[in-house]
This record gives sequence, structure tokens and C-alpha cells, in this order.
Amino acid sequence: MKRINQYKKLFSIEEGPLDLKTLKKTYRNLVKEWHPDKFQDGDEGQEEAELKSVEIIDGYHFLVSIAPETRAANLEEYTNTITNSTILDFQHKGLLLEITFQDGATYEYFGVPKGVFIKFLNSDKQMRFARRSIFNSYTYRKSKKELQEG
Repeated sequence: MKRINQYKKLFSIEEGPLDLKTLKKTYRNLVKEWHPDKFQDGDEGQEEAELKSVEIIDGYHFLVSIAPETRAANLEEYTNTITNSTILDFQHKGLLLEITFQDGATYEYFGVPKGVFIKFLNSDKQMRFARRSIFNSYTYRKSKKELQEG
């Protein structure tokens, strides 16, 4: 959640659903404002602009990945994974739960409290618990990490 809030603040997004059109417009304006090429070599603002532009690009791609339009476009694939695949591996750090499925897909779930994770961990039917209490209860996105075929 901290990451989501950090990027929403960067893009001046108020509470409510993300709008991709507005996000793209804001992204373009921020890139123009912070583009490193606006500075001469050695200018004191060039290094800050380079760091800020990387943050802007990362933030944009992250926010696009959790936007309602993106989730709707990928809903069939996500539903197929959580319905027909089993959990292969998972890890919880802070409020982020990352679950890797047998089909190779990995999803990140944001805002999952430790208490819910402990219940998930101690459940004798983790997939059932996750279907009921995690999969559609928390903001999620498909992670870039994929299983390596060996």
C-alpha cells in the first residue's frame, strides 16, 4: 500500500479509481518536466532529474498494472489461474503477499495484513482460504516474475 500511495502522490491522484487517460496525460507532463535532457552535462539538477524520471516511469508502469481497465482486460487470464491452478510458492513481506501458481503466473497482493497471512499460512486448505479471503479482496497485479522452465 505504501508503494501505491507513493506513486499516487507523485501523479497527484486523489482517492478513487485510476483513470488511464488522466494517468497518461499526467505521466507525459511529468516526463517533460523532469526529462534529464533539459539539463546540460554537469548541471546540479541533472542528477535529480535522472532519478526523478526513473521514478516517474516506474510509477506509471506500476499504476497502469493495477488500474481497473488493466485488471478488466486481464480478468479472464487471472480467473483461469485462480480457478484452475494451485499455489506453488508464496512470500509475505510487510503488507505485500506474492503468490506463484503452478501455471507459472505470479501475482502480488497489496495491503494483506500479517493476521490474514498467518491464517492463510496455517490453513489446511490454503487455496480455498485464498479464494475466499485474498484473491478478490485485495488490490493485485501480475508480477513480472515468471517461472523458469528448466
